[in-house]
Amino acid sequence: MTTVATTTGSTVDPTSAVQQAAQSIISGSTNSTMDVNSLVSAIVNAKVAGQTDALNNKKTADNTQLTAIGTLKSVLSLLQSSITNLANGTALSAFTATADGKGLTATAGSGAVAGGYSVNVQNIATSQSITSGAFKSTDTLGSGSMTINVNGKPSTIKIDSSNNTLSGIASTINSASDNPGVTATIINGTDGAHLVLRSSSTGLSNGINITVDADDSTSPLNKLAVKTTTVASSTAADPNDPTKTITTPAHTSIDSTGGWNQNTVGQDANLTVAGTAVVSSSNTIKDAITGVSMTLASDSVGTTQTLTIGQDVSGQKTTIEAFVTAYNNFVSTASSLTSFDSTQAAGSQGGALLGDSMMNSIKNTISSTISRAIGTGKDQVNLASIGIALQPDGSLKTDEDALTDALTNKSGTIASLFNSTNGVAAQLNKSLTSFLQTGGLIDTRTTALNTDLKNIADQQTQLTAYTQQLTTSYNQQFTALNTLMSSMTQQSSYLTALFGGSNSAGAMSDSKK
Repeated sequence: MTTVATTTGSTVDPTSAVQQAAQSIISGSTNSTMDVNSLVSAIVNAKVAGQTDALNNKKTADNTQLTAIGTLKSVLSLLQSSITNLANGTALSAFTATADGKGLTATAGSGAVAGGYSVNVQNIATSQSITSGAFKSTDTLGSGSMTINVNGKPSTIKIDSSNNTLSGIASTINSASDNPGVTATIINGTDGAHLVLRSSSTGLSNGINITVDADDSTSPLNKLAVKTTTVASSTAADPNDPTKTITTPAHTSIDSTGGWNQNTVGQDANLTVAGTAVVSSSNTIKDAITGVSMTLASDSVGTTQTLTIGQDVSGQKTTIEAFVTAYNNFVSTASSLTSFDSTQAAGSQGGALLGDSMMNSIKNTISSTISRAIGTGKDQVNLASIGIALQPDGSLKTDEDALTDALTNKSGTIASLFNSTNGVAAQLNKSLTSFLQTGGLIDTRTTALNTDLKNIADQQTQLTAYTQQLTTSYNQQFTALNTLMSSMTQQSSYLTALFGGSNSAGAMSDSKK
């Protein structure tokens, strides 16, 4: 006997429901109370349960597939991220830059080539710092304006009763919206307060110039005027060794009648790279060696170091191993989604994408790319050529020593295997893009499932409306029937009372004749 699910989760036997309906009608004729609502609910549920279960099962199956496809998309995206720099050649063009002394660091970027370079640093770049003459901290310096100029960038500040002390002027300089690159502070010494200005940028061209336009030509404000000039590079005999010379690089000097002193000169960095003179206003030097950025510190002054540019073997190894990990993650996930376990209950034995054509297409494409050789004839190379072996379960296993040796001593093999035209990573990246892109294999399937879920929702809405219609109709019919049966029972009782039986004392019975 077939059973169907009710909306409350119980099961109803359709035949039994009909029997119950008949029994209720019979009971009505014997003065029993008929539960119309329960009767109607059982009959309606029996009528729609099959369709309801079919829609719910389809909805569950669709949502299970959507979840599985979301998981698949995630691992494929991670796999694509792991091979991006292998596919476009960035990883294999990465270099490291290492100096064999102190105070010189460097990074190698795009355009760098392997090689060794002798770097001799005469001096590093410095920023100018100047200190004013002494003032009393409470002195008012008058009114007017000051214009501070650094490397052609001027800033004019107004001086009045609100800021005409030394500390007020320092604060106004620091807060100026068009500050040209100067920091101001106050140093309180035994002789009084001093205004100290420091250029924010290193280099000969970033000297500080101040012009004053005082309202009173005799006010102390005029003492803050200062002019920076440049002293050319010079060479003189070394006082400690007459056979040697000392070169003084070009630097800043100041011209002031107000008592300013120069604490630190502003000067460019001077060095030679592979015997070629290099001058830089900054201690970060980006254009002396193509693709290499060098940074100088004071420890490098007076030293000659060798800067070695070499392949970034460690970084390349990390990138390749990240690819292997991401690929193995895909293999594991794909295996789970397409698994079959006969020990599980019927309906739960297969993975969400077992036998799925989309899943099979993705697996076959990726595994084929991974196992394919690059090149022709004796020049063919594959992942095994660099110590990455394909395992029976489809995963990859890395021989660390073999990979390191390949990266260090077989750059040609690496370059061929991961070339940006048809290398393993380039081909894999192309396939993954086709799978993951809008309108691609995964997007098309996801759209179809979401469309199906919407159709199911529409059908469920229609079924709900139909269920309500049936319920209303049956309620009306059985209520009318119950009323009729009740009326018939009353009439039967009346006739019995009126005519009676053979022993009846009814008014019209034979015994009354």
